[in-house]
Amino acid sequence: MRILFAGGNGYYPEFHGGVQSSTHHLVEQLRNHGHEAAVLAALFGDGAFGMAARIKLKLLRQGAVMDHFPGYPVVRAWHPCEAVPFAVSRLNPDVAVVQCHKSVPLGKALEIAGVPLVVYLRNVEFHELAGDPSELKGARFIANSEFTARTYQARFGIRSTVIPPTIDPAKYRANTSRQYVTFINPYAEKGFEKAVEIARRCPEIPFLFVESWKLDGERRVEVERTLSHLENVVFEGRTDDMKTVYGRTRILLAPSKWEEAWGRVASEAHCSGIPVIGSRRGGLPEAIGEGGIVLDYDAPIEEWVSELRQLWRDESHYDRLSAAALRYAARPQMDPDYQFAVFLDVLEQAARNSAAIAA
Repeated sequence: MRILFAGGNGYYPEFHGGVQSSTHHLVEQLRNHGHEAAVLAALFGDGAFGMAARIKLKLLRQGAVMDHFPGYPVVRAWHPCEAVPFAVSRLNPDVAVVQCHKSVPLGKALEIAGVPLVVYLRNVEFHELAGDPSELKGARFIANSEFTARTYQARFGIRSTVIPPTIDPAKYRANTSRQYVTFINPYAEKGFEKAVEIARRCPEIPFLFVESWKLDGERRVEVERTLSHLENVVFEGRTDDMKTVYGRTRILLAPSKWEEAWGRVASEAHCSGIPVIGSRRGGLPEAIGEGGIVLDYDAPIEEWVSELRQLWRDESHYDRLSAAALRYAARPQMDPDYQFAVFLDVLEQAARNSAAIAA
């Protein structure tokens, strides 16, 4: 089959995040099984890559440009919904997978173009959909957690196949030096303020804070200023090789403030037997499971500090949770081959359903 992943956000190299990581892994799996895959994404136009794309847009006088930066076709446009005809004419997809930003208008444009549709529900930020997904009558739906599936069924009456975020364990598995408590993505919704307060109260424990979503301008200055007052904290920019992060991590701290649909960093950490201390928000408890400790986000800071210190100091307690994290990472639901088989079955269902409707 020919599969097109479509979303209203950016893509490598202009934007990095959990959705982009999961999409890239799915593309690689599809290609390894003899399928073709491509991506339709928003163009940001920043940096040398973005400037080259902008020049190409002007020279060709068209609404989208195509490159092969990640090793497969990526169509980029200021407004991806308007670029659907361009992408369909050049890539001729048998089925499309829309996800996150502008899922509904993208889905409608693809249905008008006659492309069978799968909607991958990856968060519960309903406003990002830009519409009601239940209006996509011919679509099949995938949710990245039981929490996400329940939330969309309650709000829109949608039934979904649950497939947790796809992860290639080899890209994250490392023999860790257990040097740091690591916090990834210093944004308020990810629990930055709580992570800072925990680090402040544990001066004897070294912490590693790592950029994930790009920090620009004043936000970067603010983060660096805040962390500069903590002698036990090291701050590093984002990296494409997360092994370098997990290879130094003893405990992953994930005190998310918002309703996480899943919690990809927890699953990544588990691949190396790294326990996670995280908040009881959204689907994050599903991601942590038996491989860590779940606390109420609003629990007293003393409770967070106490749990962290015990896990840092008590070797037998740590070893039990580390072994549990490895077991949890190896459960069938996280097996890439199993996930891919379920994913491919949903794509084939969508294609068959579209053919039946057309007939």
